[in-house]
Amino acid sequence: MRLSTATATAVAVAVGIAVLGAVPAAAAAGPAPVPTPTGSAPARPAPVTWGVTPSGPTGPNGRAMFAYKLDPGAVVTDHVAVTNHSVRPLTLRLYASDAVTTPQGGFDLLPGAERPVDVGSWVRLTAATLTIPATSRMDVPFTLTVPDNATPGDHAGGIVASLAATGTDGQGSQVAVDHRVGARIYLRVTGGLSPALALEDLRVRHHASRNPFAGGEIVATATVRNTGNVRLAGQPTLEAAGLFGLGGRDASGAVLPEILPGDAIRTTVRLPGVAPLFRLTATTAVVPAAVDGQVLRPAPAVASQATTVWAVPWTQLLLVALVGGAACVLLAARRRRRRRAARRLEQAVAAAREQGRAEAAAPGERSSDPGGRKSQPDRRTPEGAPEMPAAHQGGDP
Repeated sequence: MRLSTATATAVAVAVGIAVLGAVPAAAAAGPAPVPTPTGSAPARPAPVTWGVTPSGPTGPNGRAMFAYKLDPGAVVTDHVAVTNHSVRPLTLRLYASDAVTTPQGGFDLLPGAERPVDVGSWVRLTAATLTIPATSRMDVPFTLTVPDNATPGDHAGGIVASLAATGTDGQGSQVAVDHRVGARIYLRVTGGLSPALALEDLRVRHHASRNPFAGGEIVATATVRNTGNVRLAGQPTLEAAGLFGLGGRDASGAVLPEILPGDAIRTTVRLPGVAPLFRLTATTAVVPAAVDGQVLRPAPAVASQATTVWAVPWTQLLLVALVGGAACVLLAARRRRRRRAARRLEQAVAAAREQGRAEAAAPGERSSDPGGRKSQPDRRTPEGAPEMPAAHQGGDP
């Protein structure tokens, strides 16, 4: 049960609205005190519950909702059954109202204090207040009159039985609570049908991944509005690709519930694993779908919008920078090693040359022979012939 609170002077007022389901609904209000014998422990209070369902003159006839297809100006008479499941009598307020689609996609009715302007205002009940005995049912007649100028298409509302109660909120303030249970009304006025959905306030974002080897995620959020005159569901989708269709991916979002004509809901579609190819084209679309097994011919057009999304691969660029920097460091170290090796080689060659020069100069110096005489270098005549030894002075040799 949804509770919304508002403050009026010192008293907080809350309205609880039960979802008008496809089956007979039942609600529980505040517990009813049960008398107990003197001296015994207090008995657990019995719950207060009731239900609302389509009916015939003699009771419920198995319908899940009030569904009509009528021409402008037509009048139909029907019945609604209100059943008290409690062990004490209940006094309930009975009225009709218009339906709305909640932002979350639920079916709801206007607040009790707000006057209906559509199908809820076309219903006339024979009783506005019911006092139903314990564990009893009342079948209440009503008429639905379609105005002559009613617009073709779907009109939704409901018949509600409500019970006012008093309680305390979380802050200890006194709270008046209006518990409501109802049955849905779906009326289709004959005439031209124009089923259509539209995308509004579309926002598309790219979220990069911290993992350089994984793609990022594109998130598309949009308001899907029913711009036609037929209630519709829908299937949102999201596609993204780079230039020339590179890295194309697609995903589907959660199926949209029924959206009444003129109403809208917010939806989000996520597309993971998208490669960061700098400039991406993201196409968000909603495929309309009929509800309750209806067949729409021709099929409604797909609502779509294309958006440019920038997906800069910052993580990948950082990885490339790190790898490139490491490669530059390794190459620089390798060059330094090569230069050091080249210098050592040059030094070794220079040392070898110096040693060679020293060894080449050594044979021109005198050295002692085995007889103890010093050898002298050969003397040659100018023509290159060896000189003859000089004559021994003082006699023959």
